[in-house]
Amino acid sequence: MSSDPWGRVDETGTVYVRTADGEKVVGSWQAGSPEEALAYFERKYEGLVVEIGLLEKRVKTTDLSAKDAMAAIDHIRHQVDEHHAVGDLDALRKRLDKLVETVEARREERKAQKAKQTDEARHAKEALVKEAEELAQSEQWRAAGERLRALVDTWKGLPRLDRKSDDELWHRFSHARSAFSKRRKAHFASLDAQREEARKTKERLVAEAESLSGSTDWGATAARYRELMAEWKAAGRAQREHEDDLWNRFRGAQDVFFAARSEVFAERDAEQAENLKLKEELAGEAEKLLPVTDLKAARAAFRSINERWEAIGHVPRDARPKVEGRMHAVERAIQEAEEAEWRRTNPEARARAAGLTGQLQDAVEKLRKQIDAARAAGNDAKADKLARELEGRQALLDQALKGLQEFGG
Repeated sequence: MSSDPWGRVDETGTVYVRTADGEKVVGSWQAGSPEEALAYFERKYEGLVVEIGLLEKRVKTTDLSAKDAMAAIDHIRHQVDEHHAVGDLDALRKRLDKLVETVEARREERKAQKAKQTDEARHAKEALVKEAEELAQSEQWRAAGERLRALVDTWKGLPRLDRKSDDELWHRFSHARSAFSKRRKAHFASLDAQREEARKTKERLVAEAESLSGSTDWGATAARYRELMAEWKAAGRAQREHEDDLWNRFRGAQDVFFAARSEVFAERDAEQAENLKLKEELAGEAEKLLPVTDLKAARAAFRSINERWEAIGHVPRDARPKVEGRMHAVERAIQEAEEAEWRRTNPEARARAAGLTGQLQDAVEKLRKQIDAARAAGNDAKADKLARELEGRQALLDQALKGLQEFGG
């Protein structure tokens, strides 16, 4: 006889499985050893474990229907209940019971989701009806018509509600579209009268445009032409047989004015280009003053150049920053030279520099004497240390002497 924690094989080859309700016959095994019998039915148990695992995964990760899931659970439960496997069958039953609970919960969840979707569809259709009823009063004929067609497409993509609710909402939706269509037809039926009114308005605009074509008040007239153009667009279209002729007269009057303005502006641009050339020459003349060697002469020369600069008129706007920047750079250089001259001749600063130089000279002289004394005493280490300190002080002294020279001595 052979056994393991979940089953055994008796002397006759009968295989048993242990359950909470006691031992149950699994089957009979005559073809081999008891160990092989237990191994065979244990593999069948492992197969059930895998099958349950796969079903659990499908329930969790796919949209398997509750009906199909329950059928699969019943199929596996039937295999477990037949006791044709050796293993913890009670654990499998518990897993199947838990899976049933999961499927039931998913069923309720889907039921709630469907109810939610139906509710959302109801709200969506009510919103479409409300918008359609608002559009039915619109006078934006093209935009409202296109929007109503888009609403129909949106409606078709929504789920149906119960017949009564769906029919009531569709009736309101359809009535709003019909009301808009009737109003639009009436509007276009009255367009002839509106087009005649547009013709009269455009005749008036053409007359004013033609009267302005010879004006030389460039700014005000150009602004008025822009206003006339806005009024033209707002007037709507006249009858086709009048629209093109009126437009050609209106545009022709504007062309006369703007061609004359362009000619005058071209002359002005040429004058400004010549002014730019003159200012670039002056900027070049100013740049020759650098570097400043004779401050007084440079200052006088720059003043003369600047006076000639101011006498020249405007230059093109896009060229102004560059040419003015060149003059400003020269002016800054002269100002910096003036500041340097002031610092050089400033008696207080000179006195401070002279005082510092004197202190450093005294310190250098003192260190030299200390070095000589140390070497005379045979203390080379101290002498070398003092020599290094002397190098630093001497460098500071050289720098101070150079600064003092900048003050003229």
